[in-house]
Amino acid sequence: MILSGKAKVAGVIGWPVGHSRSPRLHGWWLEQHGIDGAYIPLAVPREGLEAAVRALPALGLRGANVTVPHKEAVLRLVDRLDPVAARIGAVNTLVVAEDGALEGRNTDAEGFLNNLRDGAPGWRSAAGPAVVIGAGGAARAVVAALADAGVPEIRLVNRTPEKAETLACALGGPVHVVPWFGRGGALAEAALLVNTTTLGMAGQPLLDLDLAHLPPSAVVTDIVYTPLETPLLAVARARGNPVVDGLGMLLHQAVPGFEAWFGVRPAVTPELRAFVLAA
Repeated sequence: MILSGKAKVAGVIGWPVGHSRSPRLHGWWLEQHGIDGAYIPLAVPREGLEAAVRALPALGLRGANVTVPHKEAVLRLVDRLDPVAARIGAVNTLVVAEDGALEGRNTDAEGFLNNLRDGAPGWRSAAGPAVVIGAGGAARAVVAALADAGVPEIRLVNRTPEKAETLACALGGPVHVVPWFGRGGALAEAALLVNTTTLGMAGQPLLDLDLAHLPPSAVVTDIVYTPLETPLLAVARARGNPVVDGLGMLLHQAVPGFEAWFGVRPAVTPELRAFVLAA
């Protein structure tokens, strides 16, 4: 597609950013909808973050996604912060408003829930406790999403209990911290298991978790997608548990940003998944 002088432009800010699949993802939607626009990678080191973010309106960009390591730092750089981003303590989507103000949003929680519901349509928030492994930024979004969806109990497990306690206090709700040594027992009667850590990701150590106490009906999901089927998902699938990979979270979290920047609400389809995976 040939861009005109009126092209709508957005991008993704990160350091590094070359690994991001977001340009491919948004490029697919732009092509599918015939939009005069572009989505570009913006490699921005920590020391250049403020200047880059402040420049978005002046350069005529509609906004940008924000990825590691900038999701928390960008909080202080926006003019307006939506309640979800404020609660999670991270921004993954910047939108330049009509008045030129920078709005900070977080679509990770929405993306996680929509991926879960898409990949495991039988899952219900009231079905039983959820066990969340990890207490980093991704865990904050997942815990907030599950609490808002009405999950009756969230068992938060992390190797550093102090970090888990901090997260639980910050978010409130039905969150109970479980010590790392009790992670196996925490799976009893659970309806959902979520790994928000990088354990099991390509090049990382495996997640040391015995699923013996996990009910066969419990849904198991991993937010990483390299590999698409992590060792955790492979073990869960072999024992009969429904599994949901992490790619859908990337795809679903991108929908609100695309709509805000380009004026069209796109769909997450099998064709899109295959195209993004082919990168």
